[in-house]
Amino acid sequence: MIVTEAGVHPNVSALVYVAARAPDAGEDYAALAKTYPTPPATAGIVFDGDEGRLSEKAFLRDFAGDLPEAKAKVLYAVQEPFHKALLTGKTTHAAWRSKHSYYAVSTEDRTINPDLERFMAKRMGAKTIEVKASHLSLISHPDEITRLILEAAGQQA
Repeated sequence: MIVTEAGVHPNVSALVYVAARAPDAGEDYAALAKTYPTPPATAGIVFDGDEGRLSEKAFLRDFAGDLPEAKAKVLYAVQEPFHKALLTGKTTHAAWRSKHSYYAVSTEDRTINPDLERFMAKRMGAKTIEVKASHLSLISHPDEITRLILEAAGQQA
C-alpha cells in the first residue's frame, strides 16, 4: 500500500485519504469492513485467476456513479486489475499513527461503506470533510479535494 511505504518517509508531513482504506497495522481490513453493510460494488468484482476487476455495470453504477457516463466508460476501459492480496493483505505500518491526516468521506460511495470511511477517519483523528460523491470524488469533486490537499500541505486554496 502506498501510504504504508511512502507515508512513513520523513519528507512526508501529512496524509490525505480520499474515500480510501485506512487500516491499522496488522489489522484484517476485510474483517473490519464486514462490520458494516457490504457495499454494492463488491458483488460486481470479477476475478480472472488472482486478478480482479469490476464489471462494467458495477464500475459505472457503484464506482463512478456520479461521473458523466462517457468519462466513466473511458475509465472503465482503462481499469487496472487488482490482485486478490489487496483483499486479504495486512498493513505493516499505519502511517496515520505518526502523521497528520486528512480524510474525504464520499457520502454516496458504493465501493467502501461511507460509515466505514467515517469510522476510519475518526479513529485516525483526521481532519475530515464529507463530499456528496461516488468513490471517485477525486475526479467528480476536484475543487473540494484540492482544497483538502492544499490544507494538508499547509497552503491556502
